[in-house]
Amino acid sequence: MGNLHASGLADITVASVRSINSGDRMAKFDPARFKLVLVDEAHHIAASSYMDTLRHFGLVKPSETGHAPALVGVSATLSRYDGIRLSDAIDHVVYHKDYIDMIQQKWLSDVVFTTVQSHADVSRVKKAPSGDFQSGDLSRAVNNDETNEITVRAWLSKAAARKSTIVFCVDLAHVTGLTATFRAHGVDARFITGDTSKHVRAGRLDDFRNRKFPVLLNCGVFTEGTDIPNIDCVLLARPTKSRNLLVQMIGRGMRLHPDKANCHVIDMVASLTVGIVTTPTLFGLDPGELVKEADAIVMKSLQERKEQEALREQQASQAQSISPHPPPTQRPQRNISFTDYDSVYDLVDDTSGDCHIRGISPLAWVLVSENRYVLSSQSGDYLTIETPSATSDPADSFVRVLYTQRIPPRKGTSEEHPHLPPQPSKSPFMRPRQIAASRTFSDAVHAADTFASSRFPWQFIQHAQAWRKMPATEGQLMFLNKFRDMDDRLTASRITKGKATDLITKIKFGAKGWFARLEAARRKEGRMQARVKQVVALREREEVRVGPLAS
Repeated sequence: MGNLHASGLADITVASVRSINSGDRMAKFDPARFKLVLVDEAHHIAASSYMDTLRHFGLVKPSETGHAPALVGVSATLSRYDGIRLSDAIDHVVYHKDYIDMIQQKWLSDVVFTTVQSHADVSRVKKAPSGDFQSGDLSRAVNNDETNEITVRAWLSKAAARKSTIVFCVDLAHVTGLTATFRAHGVDARFITGDTSKHVRAGRLDDFRNRKFPVLLNCGVFTEGTDIPNIDCVLLARPTKSRNLLVQMIGRGMRLHPDKANCHVIDMVASLTVGIVTTPTLFGLDPGELVKEADAIVMKSLQERKEQEALREQQASQAQSISPHPPPTQRPQRNISFTDYDSVYDLVDDTSGDCHIRGISPLAWVLVSENRYVLSSQSGDYLTIETPSATSDPADSFVRVLYTQRIPPRKGTSEEHPHLPPQPSKSPFMRPRQIAASRTFSDAVHAADTFASSRFPWQFIQHAQAWRKMPATEGQLMFLNKFRDMDDRLTASRITKGKATDLITKIKFGAKGWFARLEAARRKEGRMQARVKQVVALREREEVRVGPLAS
């Protein structure tokens, strides 16, 4: 529809954010003529391009003219992985229904789940600005012969009888490699990418809807706005840290269709531990707190993209023509571990437990008390995540993120003594400032990570940095050994620099008192058990038994 342009005078105008912000098109739309702005996929609404559009219609700040259209946003995933809050644009959730309710009420198809240990090592995959895995690194970690082989064998074992499987891959290279592996097993697998021509794409979608082939692979094409109700299997061949992306991928198979009883979701990387149930969290990180950076988009020429698409077709076809049914001895025979869930309710029960913070964050957070985590920077500034205590009011049970800045020392004002050191402040820190509040722990962590990445040096706060594996310094050992017995001194061979940094953080932020309270509680419990044993022993001595007396 690139040859069609809106006049700005129609009763209803449908536009993408990218097109309406292109050139001077926005000037055609007089805000006074509009009564409603309806935003689909509204979890994107905090992005700068969306905010620019809303600002034009007077929907960010009160309009000077007093007139502004109503704003309505709709989304199946009304939260953001990076924790940026949506409340700058949306101030009230008027209706929400999560996936479990919609399955129960028969609005969506039932789902069964299988998680598969793919053995792909994603521990060294870098983090993208969005907070999810960096695509290039992730592709190199999962797009290899062994992982692709395990993926296809898992599908053959669990879902070969399914009629319409959609596969989510990492990038174009992963699409090519996994398609070739499917075809090498004799499976008619085809793919659609952003470079697939319109007529080829339309033909393949029609064939897939009509169940003329069983497996359709893609990367980033069918995560949003896709309506293919006959999909009865979703194969998650790409790991993700994003709950939104996970729910969007699973959602492709949850449309109702008369010929399917349920949709089988096969997760190759156990990514379902991030959770399927979504709760609206509109009060996350303020976009104004972030360092604004321009997006850098590297565009390939259209001819080059067409040539690469043809090459992908050729590479995928070669595997099928060379060896459609290779003998089992040519394939790696690693055992595959499955975990099946008979219903979405079993899945939720299995994934509702608390995750350790470093399982969901790449940063060096330290637990310093029962409900408090700290991330400190080299400058002395630090972030705190505070979880609700057992006595908290359920109506106010937010997980809060606080930012505390160190006050720089005041310089001496006497001109007669310029050599004197700066005078310390009475309190070395400013008042803590709340930067996020979320209903879920993971949302709060992602908001805190996004803020920390914009304020603190990455090499200091990431827990996978090489320096953390080096031996502890003499200064660290001297500080830590002040709290240890003479016969239990730490040495550089016993503790790394990263572990020492974490221990020092614990001590400085109150973990010593926390552990002392735990130890006191343990001692109290020990005394109670000793008293119980004494009472039991007295009662045994008082009991008269028939038989020989104890000597």
